[in-house]
Amino acid sequence: MMGSTLVNRKNIIFFQLISKLVLLSACLSLISCQARSTSTTEPVETQTNQSTKTIVIGDISNNPAKKIARYQPMADYLASNLSEFGIGRGEVKVASDLATMIDWLKSGQVDIYFDSPYPSMIVGDRSGSTPILRRWKGGQSDYYGVFFAMNSSGIKTLADLKGKVVAFDEPYSTSGYFLPLVKLIESGFKVVETTFSNTNISQEQIGYVFTDDDENTIQWVISGKVDAGVVDLETFEEIPSQSRIEIKILAKTKTVPRQMVSIRKDLDPELRETIQTLLLNMDQNEESKQVLTKFENTAKFDDFPTQQSIDEIRRLYELIPAK
Repeated sequence: MMGSTLVNRKNIIFFQLISKLVLLSACLSLISCQARSTSTTEPVETQTNQSTKTIVIGDISNNPAKKIARYQPMADYLASNLSEFGIGRGEVKVASDLATMIDWLKSGQVDIYFDSPYPSMIVGDRSGSTPILRRWKGGQSDYYGVFFAMNSSGIKTLADLKGKVVAFDEPYSTSGYFLPLVKLIESGFKVVETTFSNTNISQEQIGYVFTDDDENTIQWVISGKVDAGVVDLETFEEIPSQSRIEIKILAKTKTVPRQMVSIRKDLDPELRETIQTLLLNMDQNEESKQVLTKFENTAKFDDFPTQQSIDEIRRLYELIPAK
């Protein structure tokens, strides 16, 4: 009996020891898991905190939803390649007018601004933003406007527009206002803003009105509401052929870069240089080419052909006081 009792006690002690070892092992395992969890989480939080800045690109449009949808992939692409500057997010801001864009660039709410030469020059003068690249929007490096009139009107040259009314797009349009007005002024004509119903234009003047849209310009000419109009060549060629054969091109304007890329005045110089390099290289690989396609079928970005081209835009710009 005593031997049996002794064996039982040893068994009890043995099982108690095993239980304690199992409990100790479980505790050590739990502590180890917590330590690993902590070491995995901390760097993620640190990395997130480091990339809290936003790169903002902007444009001017009366259809912000459409513009944001087209621009957001570009904003995301830039943000994903600017982490060294603490940038982790891309944003698109669409202004309703030039004054708003000027304020945003001056206050730092927009970093990069895309537009055609005339509004870019106005915004640059008033905000300090600087053009750095040319954008091949819609695959076009350059573009120009064309004067046109109905064949039945008897108008064959710009000189025939004296005493008549020409339709322009809007006061900040490069191809639909700025370039044609420069053409008329440099050709020696006296040009005055009027209304389409105004019959008080002298025979030595050419009147112009704003339609606020290229499609309106075309329709006003076809319907006879105005004597002639101006749109960019690409838009003109989109007129259905059955209507276009009834229309005559009278003259074309000067050719200018399709669009300009401008950077706000106080952007960090290293960040500016990196953005410029990123944009210049976007047409070199398939992934970034897809972003360019979504970005209004942009073919690529490049440097301006010559400094003279920028100087020429400046010269033309100074001929037309901004409204």
